[in-house]
Amino acid sequence: MTALHWKLVIDAADPHAQADFWARALGYTVEDNGAFIERLLAAGHAPAELTVEVHGRRAWRDLAAVRHPDDPYEEATGIGHGRRLLFQRVPEAKTAKNRLHIDVHAGPERDRAAEVARLESLGASVLRDVAEPGGRWTVMADPEGNEFCVQ
Repeated sequence: MTALHWKLVIDAADPHAQADFWARALGYTVEDNGAFIERLLAAGHAPAELTVEVHGRRAWRDLAAVRHPDDPYEEATGIGHGRRLLFQRVPEAKTAKNRLHIDVHAGPERDRAAEVARLESLGASVLRDVAEPGGRWTVMADPEGNEFCVQ
């Protein structure tokens, strides 16, 4: 059996702001679906009210995605085929701890404290530092309160 293609979908109040944050946090690329959306609009396959202008291009109002810059993507649609996060607008606010979260590894070339400071400058906040026999990490929250860890 071959491996399945997948993406991590994250609920968001503002999918475009979340995509911008995570693209900067991870060094990812915000997907550009503008040309694809323009083709769908021109053909009458999608109504304009499902779109917004973001960073000078047409985007889906309720969806935004980021992808690893080295991964393949479909040029006709801008949709990635690799490591990818998709943010979808939902009407309700986050109310509880995540059941799934992202771990960011600063790596040997970066100091964890410096990485935490960089992420804070992008809009994340520190929730707590953890030191256990298995390791040390910082629990942070993205701009919408989704927890993630920095090791």
